[in-house]
Amino acid sequence: MVDVNAQIDAVTRGVRTVDVDGEPSHVQTLTQEYPSPIEDVWDAVTNGERIPRWFLPVSGELQLGGRYQLEGNAGGEVLQCDPPKDGAAGYRITWEYGGGVSWVAVRLVSNGDDTTRLELEHTAHAADVPPGFWEQFGPGATGVGWDGGLLGLALHLSGSGELPPGAAEEWALTDEGKAFYRAAATAWGDAHAAGGADPEDAARAADNTFGFYTGQLPAEMPES
Repeated sequence: MVDVNAQIDAVTRGVRTVDVDGEPSHVQTLTQEYPSPIEDVWDAVTNGERIPRWFLPVSGELQLGGRYQLEGNAGGEVLQCDPPKDGAAGYRITWEYGGGVSWVAVRLVSNGDDTTRLELEHTAHAADVPPGFWEQFGPGATGVGWDGGLLGLALHLSGSGELPPGAAEEWALTDEGKAFYRAAATAWGDAHAAGGADPEDAARAADNTFGFYTGQLPAEMPES
């Protein structure tokens, strides 16, 4: 059983548009605190044997300068890799999917009491988003997928269960799964509006995102 409301409330989401290398870019952030020491969280998000237990099967060289490939999803290069030191850690990768390139950064900060704050930041040039896609789905297109990843990590670190890819797809169609994706899509709609979008447009995009993730709206969306 997943405590949907608790997991949704545990994540702080943000959306902003900034210039990156002179190009307008969408930046999405998700932050969650986990009741595990930084060394354990770091191992969970960098160890090729543990990543499939909460996210997706991964292959390649998970080290600085290496290339990785997530099964059926994105691949890319490890641009930065800083293991835990003085209560902080992080890595940065390219996120290459469907011919496009964006960037993902994961940062960990130890709270000093066996809890760790994780921040995930996903940056994409606005010009690289397919025409009309942002208007139709908004940040929820990728954001809801990352929400699913943070849920999987929470279950993995707590030892309360796991949602491997096949199980996650089936779970999305259950009442519990639909409640999670509805709440996650709504939360991204709220973050979108808080970031400056028209509230009605943000709510409509959230509805479209929920419809896609629960199989009610056929569309091609980037995976996350």
